[in-house]
Amino acid sequence: MPVGQPDDDSRPKSAGSSSVQELDSAATTLIASGKRSFEDGKSYADVELEAYEEREQLRKRRKSWDSSTEHDEGEDEHEDGRLLATTEVNGTPDDEGEPAIPKDKDDQPVSWSSLPKKSQLAILTLARLSEPLTQTSLQSYMFYQLKSFKNPDGSTPSDSTVASQAGLLAAAFTGAQFMTAIMWGRLADWEGLGRKKVILIGLLGTTVGSLGFGFSESFAVAIFWRFVGGMLNGNMGVMRTMISEIVKEKRFQSRAFLLLPMTFNIGVIVGPLLGGLLADPVGSYPGLFGPGGALGGKNGNWMFTRWPYALPNLVNATFLAASALALIFGLEETLESLKDKPDYGLRLTRWISRKVFRRQPRQDYNPIMELEDPSDIELNHGNQKKPKTKAKLPFRRIWTPNLIFTLIAHGLLAMHVGTFNNLWFVFLSTPRYDPDGPNKTLHLPPHWRPHLPFSFTGGLALPPASIGMALAILGIIGINLQLLLYPRLSFRLGTLLSYRLALLFFPLTYLVAPFLSVIPSTTPPPTQASGPWVWMYLTFILCIQLMGRTFGLPSTAILVNNASPHPSVLGTVHGVAQSVSSATRTLGPVLFGWLYGVGLNKGVVGLAWWCMAGVAVLGNVAGRWVREGDGHEIWLEEDEEAEGKMGR
Repeated sequence: MPVGQPDDDSRPKSAGSSSVQELDSAATTLIASGKRSFEDGKSYADVELEAYEEREQLRKRRKSWDSSTEHDEGEDEHEDGRLLATTEVNGTPDDEGEPAIPKDKDDQPVSWSSLPKKSQLAILTLARLSEPLTQTSLQSYMFYQLKSFKNPDGSTPSDSTVASQAGLLAAAFTGAQFMTAIMWGRLADWEGLGRKKVILIGLLGTTVGSLGFGFSESFAVAIFWRFVGGMLNGNMGVMRTMISEIVKEKRFQSRAFLLLPMTFNIGVIVGPLLGGLLADPVGSYPGLFGPGGALGGKNGNWMFTRWPYALPNLVNATFLAASALALIFGLEETLESLKDKPDYGLRLTRWISRKVFRRQPRQDYNPIMELEDPSDIELNHGNQKKPKTKAKLPFRRIWTPNLIFTLIAHGLLAMHVGTFNNLWFVFLSTPRYDPDGPNKTLHLPPHWRPHLPFSFTGGLALPPASIGMALAILGIIGINLQLLLYPRLSFRLGTLLSYRLALLFFPLTYLVAPFLSVIPSTTPPPTQASGPWVWMYLTFILCIQLMGRTFGLPSTAILVNNASPHPSVLGTVHGVAQSVSSATRTLGPVLFGWLYGVGLNKGVVGLAWWCMAGVAVLGNVAGRWVREGDGHEIWLEEDEEAEGKMGR
């Protein structure tokens, strides 16, 4: 009896017909209901040939589809097949005996504990933490270190000069990154180096730059070491690339990409406190480092007397070195062409784990591929591993419209967010305006008097320890928002909407920030501002800023990652993105630091802040042109051939 021929009820059942029925049953589990059937007399091979031809047509059409269109159309076309295939694998009957429809895993919230390869993510997080720890610790004392650098004539630089120098110091680091970020991105994609070694070079370069800066005795030397640290550091883009390669399933990406900005906020908490507490130890802890102290000797500790800001940088260098060791002995290379190459650091770690701790090697994580035709789930079972893609997209072809718009919006966001970090600590360190005092360091015009809402000047005159506390508030609020609020709202709103809503917070922050200098204080000028109203308003400003950063920075990282037109240039795209952000973060502190100095001399301390609000408005406009890609907008001929082999 031919396969697929219906049984006649009047015909007696035999062993042979029973076996045929079993064959029919087995064959039809491979086919979606309502899609293809054997009842038209076609053989099993004919049906499978038709299924293969349909899949080939779908692959050719995918080349120009947007990710959202691709998802919707694919879901409509294969809805019945997906339901049947899923039910065949893990569905259970409901109370009425009908197969239950399992909930799509992409619709389920993702928890932190469900992230794959947590040990690898932890090492990247540690490496990322060491950098903001270094960068933010110096912000609590940079104003005073620059004040300690004498002018050629031996005089102390003015406050407006220090504000401009602080901008140049920040620009030296980011400017060097701008010149080398694309190079590091290309080297991260190169088989001769790879992701892991590029990050290791970045950590060691930051260590050298931090030590050199701590022992600087002039502004020129400090600029040089900041430039060296930035030139050797292209880590941010490479780390994002590695996260996208470690966590390949999109449903995990919102939490995985949140790790880097969340780690930044941890660094913002610890770094300023560390810098504020360890800066100038001879003056801060005379009983320990001063003359006659336990570590001071007769005339005080000679090293910290000559280099009063070296101690926090020595601590930072130690932390960076520990991160480098963790990376050498624990991080796995994610570049596809280097995964099978020997890694002696990992070999030593595994040998110690196996011989000393008696631990067995763990199984690797691989994302479950979604079949284009779920009806073939039994045929494709055991053949889910995707073949390695040999195709390489040329550099000249990466510049798709979506990537260009995403990079513009990313650059504008990096400009004002990076400038805020630089301008904020300068503003908090700036001396207060004293209506009854000489105000010599502010260099105001003759007979100047404040006239709200625009003509007012001065800062808060906070010392390093208080600045460290103010910056730590920034980190504490930020990490709580990122842990408690961002995952839930981002899951509900989606990446693109979260990003666009976040951009609305920044202009408001910059409009209200300078008014902190006129908030009533419990202490008179020129002493530092204090009191509940001052700290409440300061926290209010930081809350607005951090609402924008909490949703904006992880979202823009995901959008840049998904704007990559092809997987083979993912590291290059992140390198270009870091180069763009470095360029804008170089221009921002220099431009707005100069405007801040001009504003101080004119008696308008809000000049730089309000100009920065204008840049944030431009960022909102640019964000309307950004769309969320799928990371594979361009399909090469080799990709189609690899997809064809998977279907066979």
